[in-house]
Amino acid sequence: MESLPPLSLYIHYPWCLRKCPYCDFNSHTLKQESSQQRYLQALIDDLSADLPAVWGRPIESIFFGGGTPSLIEPELLADFISQLRALLNLKADTEITLEANPGTAEQQRFHAFRDAGINRLSIGIQSFEDHKLTALGRIHSGQEAVEAVEMARQAGFNSINLDLMFGLPGQSLDEAANDLTQAISLKPDHISYYQLTIEPNTVFAHAPPVCPDDDALWQMQQQGIEKLANSGFIRYEVSAYAQEGEQCRHNLNYWHFGDYLGIGAGAHGKISSPQPFRVERLWKQRHPDEYIGSSQGAQRVSGRRSLSREDMILEFMMNTLRLNDGFDESLFELHTGLSLDEISRPLASAIEKGMIRRDGGRIIPTDRGIDYLNDLLQLFAGD
Repeated sequence: MESLPPLSLYIHYPWCLRKCPYCDFNSHTLKQESSQQRYLQALIDDLSADLPAVWGRPIESIFFGGGTPSLIEPELLADFISQLRALLNLKADTEITLEANPGTAEQQRFHAFRDAGINRLSIGIQSFEDHKLTALGRIHSGQEAVEAVEMARQAGFNSINLDLMFGLPGQSLDEAANDLTQAISLKPDHISYYQLTIEPNTVFAHAPPVCPDDDALWQMQQQGIEKLANSGFIRYEVSAYAQEGEQCRHNLNYWHFGDYLGIGAGAHGKISSPQPFRVERLWKQRHPDEYIGSSQGAQRVSGRRSLSREDMILEFMMNTLRLNDGFDESLFELHTGLSLDEISRPLASAIEKGMIRRDGGRIIPTDRGIDYLNDLLQLFAGD
């Protein structure tokens, strides 16, 4: 197999000003003694150790996630991105996204981020209602959220995503609608609209808040889908809505089962190799102090494993069937090294159950398939 999937880079920044009670990401409260400069140098060492596996392959997108990467000092970020350009084969139009918290937004910082090479912002709004933000442990107010988006536009960002939750503690259908109306009025290019879920090992898991019941959650979701569609947002993934041509290229690469390097504390990567085709997943040390303290890049790898045939099939389907337009049939072989015949039985079963349709060489989940995605994926588990 000669061709390989597109390649992206994920960069994890593990610190926040305060840990949110619903968050299960690898994030830690920022301490004064935490050294951004040492961490950024560790990231470069980490990347350098990973490069031999992907040497020469172009990078389609870069995503700074967290944590709160907008806490990085702009001058340090600019120098870091310059080092990335020296090490990597970046395309002229490489999408470079930075996650930002409205509570850390400043006009000057946004201008500096833009000058450093960031061309897309993902702003974690979650809600515009102050009492809901307090319940979520957020450090910003609704007004600060509005001002952050305005500052981003003034700084020259033409590509902005807003993260917004529904199903918040005590939230009514009208309150969810008002949040979405406010988000749409700010004219972002992309909205990630997703349900608050109670994840294990979080503060909310130990002391669960009272959230809307399943019927109310369904109504909120359907209301949101309709409202976004009426405002020109195309639902292209379960929780992702974009204006025409503004889909997130980085996340699309994930959902198309593309490859990605993952650097930073707790970051995960997925790398394909040809002849014979195989896919390896690897992950880095989770704790920032241990990650920084490693003397060599290779020591930052906490574990790795090659995907089995069964893993490959299930993971490919878990990603691609989240997309409203599914995937081109040829993509299955290109990104897994397997023939489409390998999934003929579960595919036929999914079609019979009305959860998938085949159209013009594409395999597309139906509305039923999207709504009952877990049931659909079970058909491809362990085939």
